[in-house]
Amino acid sequence: MAKARILIIDDDEEIQDLAKATLEPEGYVITTASNGKLGLRALSTDAAPDLILLDLMMPEMDGLDVCRQIKADEARQRIPIIMLSAKDHEADIVSGLELGADDYITKPFSTRVLVARIHAVLRRRGRPALASDEPVKAHGLTIHAGRHEIRYRGHTINLTPTEFKILQVLAGRPGWVFTRYQIVDAIRGEDFAVTDRSVDVQISALRRKMGEAGALIETVRGIGYRFKD
Repeated sequence: MAKARILIIDDDEEIQDLAKATLEPEGYVITTASNGKLGLRALSTDAAPDLILLDLMMPEMDGLDVCRQIKADEARQRIPIIMLSAKDHEADIVSGLELGADDYITKPFSTRVLVARIHAVLRRRGRPALASDEPVKAHGLTIHAGRHEIRYRGHTINLTPTEFKILQVLAGRPGWVFTRYQIVDAIRGEDFAVTDRSVDVQISALRRKMGEAGALIETVRGIGYRFKD
């Protein structure tokens, strides 16, 4: 199996050296760029990496602008991005994730956490798409993706596109526990505006609209959500 390629876009040479020293022994092939413009140039001239580590605060072009340009490029938009920054304000995290970043790590970071996050993002990237051709039926609930229709005991439940997709993901694998990141990743391909932090809000609204059927969505404390088996 070919080694995964990681592009590090960061103006801090110490961070570049630390990441290379940590990731190369793990079998990753590392290339670096010292600013956003050089990072975009590398993407246009080199083979596409399997993942990008992207610093948020850089001169000339910050990480949010770089992320925005990558996600607007049809040929590159599916490359997963993990943002790195000393900033830890919620607004910065949400901004990065809503632009399409897959994860966000604050500096200084543990090398073990960095490796674990990269492994997790690459695993999610390789997960097969969920099938949606056949209606999902469970506990009196019917989800028909083709019709964008939810029915419970003969009554139609009207949901937003985001709520519909979340329910489809959960009900498609009853009993399976999905983390918030997995839920975000499963629906992001449809360009829905949702982050891991807003998943809880979406779930609350979904349960409310489902009425008594909302109890079919169970909270697994400290992990995420599952649809009742």
